[in-house]
This record gives sequence, structure tokens and C-alpha cells, in this order.
Amino acid sequence: MTNLHYLMTSARSTVRDTVDKLTSELRHVNLALHGNPEIAFQEFAAHDTIANFLEGLGFDVRRSAYGLATSFEVEFGTGGSLVVFCAEYDALPGIGHGCGHNLIATSSIAAFLATVEALKRSGRPGRVRLLGTPAEEAGGGKAKLLDAGAFPKDTAAAIMAHPMCARQIFYDVSQGYQGLAALKFIATHLFKTEFHGKAAHAAAEPWNGVNAFDAAVAAYSDVALLRQHIQPEDRVHAVMEVGGTVPNVIPEYTRGTWMVRSPTIERANRLLERVKACIQAGASATGCQVTYQETRSPSYLNLTANKTLSEVYVEEMAANGQKVMLQQEKPMNASTDMGNVAHSFPTFHGAFIVPAGADVTLHSSDFAEAAGTEAAHTVALHTAKGMAMLAVRVLLDADIARNAKRDFRDNHDW
Repeated sequence: MTNLHYLMTSARSTVRDTVDKLTSELRHVNLALHGNPEIAFQEFAAHDTIANFLEGLGFDVRRSAYGLATSFEVEFGTGGSLVVFCAEYDALPGIGHGCGHNLIATSSIAAFLATVEALKRSGRPGRVRLLGTPAEEAGGGKAKLLDAGAFPKDTAAAIMAHPMCARQIFYDVSQGYQGLAALKFIATHLFKTEFHGKAAHAAAEPWNGVNAFDAAVAAYSDVALLRQHIQPEDRVHAVMEVGGTVPNVIPEYTRGTWMVRSPTIERANRLLERVKACIQAGASATGCQVTYQETRSPSYLNLTANKTLSEVYVEEMAANGQKVMLQQEKPMNASTDMGNVAHSFPTFHGAFIVPAGADVTLHSSDFAEAAGTEAAHTVALHTAKGMAMLAVRVLLDADIARNAKRDFRDNHDW
């Protein structure tokens, strides 16, 4: 038996034992997050819950890291390469953890702790970091952390996994897959529009008004016409947050939020220009002025997959008795700020299946309920074991790290 083979065999045992021993404590963290959902950049209780838990285990936690009040960072090890686990914990307004971010945090925390223990016992150089990444749903926390240097240049891999419903990622759920390695998402632009007109009495002298509501309706109608001529994978959606005050006053101001999505950021950029042309047409037709208001969220790049990291994860999950599909036929029509990380470093973003009814979907109260179950917790910890072993192999097997870097450089669209 080679030294490397012995190291990995020993690491698998350590990873499993570590996660199993922490199951109850991790469940308390999971339930604390699930029972107190917090929206983007307001995840103060989640931040403190996780930081307190890690400090109780003897770790030195950097709170409010990189200028974000609800981010944190904890690291173990010296020398060698660095692997970063990303922990999400923000929720959706009015729905709670309808995207299951309590499970993402739980699986990443467990994977970090298991990797730490395996690294300790190996006696080898290497560093593993757990990074708290707020505001994935709206705000682009990872993109902001990326800009702030939370992912150093020597990052060998960034790792996380997302809970999903089986029917949303598998065309044939009867095959019994329990997860997916190479999850792919599309790119998105998020922006706000403001139409500025002139108020007037809507009955007495409407000709003296400039109707900002008409501008918004015209813009939306033009985009609706555009939809016939965009690719099937493209998406444009909007809501009007301010549409006027009372019907007998010509609205002088309206505001809307728009999302433009496409499989790649290059295609999203081109579609954005077409959408903006429709918006400008609405303004021109009604005599209004249109301005674009900044949002807190940067654009989300499309999430790409790393072939080497995905293949290693499938192997390690199989060693743990879990059947995981390697890759999808096409990207899922959703977006994440982990895409920004994937365009900068070798990245693994898998998916694990949460037991739920056949009609349950993400971003729903039903999924939020499923995300709090014991069954979902168990699946998250199975995933943590696979992610931990993926990290261990990146840190201790130079060929894995080298191949992941090569795939990032030469095969980025795999």
C-alpha cells in the first residue's frame, strides 16, 4: 500500500468519524438557523450562532470579516495549498429557508471540521478555511468577498453544495441519484429602473401630465414582445415596486426591478442591451426620462463546473455509499454568486437531494419545511463527508490539485 493510498484510507475513516460524532451539535446549529431565518446582510443571529459554535470548539473566528458585518472566517493549517468552504445562511423574505441555506451552512461547517481533523492526523502541510458568505439570494456576498480578497491567489479549490428537489435537476428521478456533482447555473444581471414624468389631474387636464406609469407599462410590453425572439434558455422578469399613488393623479414616478438571465455572462450582456433598448423605448414613447438605480447586488456570472473536482467528489460519495450523477445535460435556470468565484478559481458546487413531496419546489414554504427535517440534516452530513474528502485529496494529492487547476485554465466550460 502506497503512502498516499494509506493517507486517503485513513482520512476517510477520520472524516466519517468526525462528522458522525458532531451530528447532534450540528443539528442544533442547523435548527437555530432554520428557526430564525434572516434576509441578505441581516444574518446577525446566524453569524453569531456559527461563530459561537466554532469558538466553543477552540477555533479563533474572525467575525464581521472583510468589511461585511455578517461574514466570518476561520482557518486551520500552515503551508501548502488552501481550500475554502463557503457557508451560506441567508433566507428569503416571507418564505424563510425556502432555498435550504441552513443546510448549506451545516454541510460546509461539518466538511470544514472533518477536513481539519484529517489534516491534523496526516501531519502534512495544507490550509482549510471556512468562509461565511452572506447575501447569496440578493446582494452578491461572494462577489463582494472575492473583491475584498477573501479568496487568496493560492486558493486550490472553493467548495460548497446546495440542497435541491430531485425533479428540478434529474429528468428521470427513478434512477435513484442522491446528488449531482457538476451543478451549473446561468448568469444574471439585476438592476432597477426609474421613470420620471409629470403629475397632473387625471380627469381635468391629463394632457398636462407625463405618465411614468405608461412608460413602465410600455417598457414591460416591449420586453414581452422581445421574449418571442430570445433563446429558450434566456429569461427576463420584472416587478414594479412603485406604480403611482391614486388613479386621479397622473403618476410622475415609477420604479421597477429587473432580472436578465442567460447561460453565459457574454450572452447575458448582449440580452441586457436589448432589454435596455425596450426600456428606453417606453420612456421615449411617453416623454419620460429613465434612470438606472444602483442595486446592492453585482451581476452573477454563470456557474461553471470543474471536471477533476466533480469526478473526485463522485468517487468519494460512492465510497460513502451515495450515488451521485456527474453532470447535467444543460444548466439549471437559476443563478448564484458562486459563479463569480468559479470564474476566478477551481470551484466545486454540487447539489444534494432533500427528501420532499413530488410537487415541492425551491423558493417555497414547502421546501423551507423540508429543509428543517431530520432527513434533510442527514443528507447534508452525507454531503459533508464527500466534500471533506474532496478537500483532503486536493490538499494532499498534488496531482488532483494540478489537474483541477488545469481544468480551470483549459476546460473552463466543461
